[in-house]
Amino acid sequence: MQNAVVSIAIVDDHTLFRSGLASLLEEFDEIEVVFEAINGVDLQTKIKTHPDVELILMDISMPVMDGYAATKWIKEEYPNVNVLALSMLEDEKAIIGMLKAGAGGYMLKESTPSDLLIAIKAIMDKGFYVNELVSGRLLVALKDGDAKPIFTARELSFLQHCSTELTYKEIADQMNVSPRTVDNYRESLFAKLNIKSRTGLVVYGIKNNLVTI
Repeated sequence: MQNAVVSIAIVDDHTLFRSGLASLLEEFDEIEVVFEAINGVDLQTKIKTHPDVELILMDISMPVMDGYAATKWIKEEYPNVNVLALSMLEDEKAIIGMLKAGAGGYMLKESTPSDLLIAIKAIMDKGFYVNELVSGRLLVALKDGDAKPIFTARELSFLQHCSTELTYKEIADQMNVSPRTVDNYRESLFAKLNIKSRTGLVVYGIKNNLVTI
């Protein structure tokens, strides 16, 4: 992500926390808090007048409509809006529940504002944020243990190029994208597959008939 300002909404039923977080985030030039909501139903109403919001910081435990239902609704009605879960809960059930609903990452409320900014930038740049709570394996645990990760056409193209002797820069040239974009494809696949090397990507691709050699 470049230095563009990110339009953010905060959905949390605790007024003091919500307002305090909004004030903290406004200190960052890269962030603009466009609205606050007290639960999922309030979010449904307010997003109609702010359809250009780019990312939602979503609490889980809220009355009327909780974070799971609100996130699922957002991803169905506004699929281009990113969701970052922000909760006091750190159990696996809560984390997986939010990822299943469509959240791109999960942060604890005790996180520092600078850590939160890093997570926001990562989600805006790559569509997901991996930290000590969210592993690449968790990101693809959508329905059950056998769930297959979902790849974009560009990621599959990149994976095919990885099986050649081309350098990453040469792959970027072949795909008519910048080296930075190729880095994003690589990091996305690393996270989705919990793999840390180009060789590992190629082996996975061959085993799963995604790569022809």
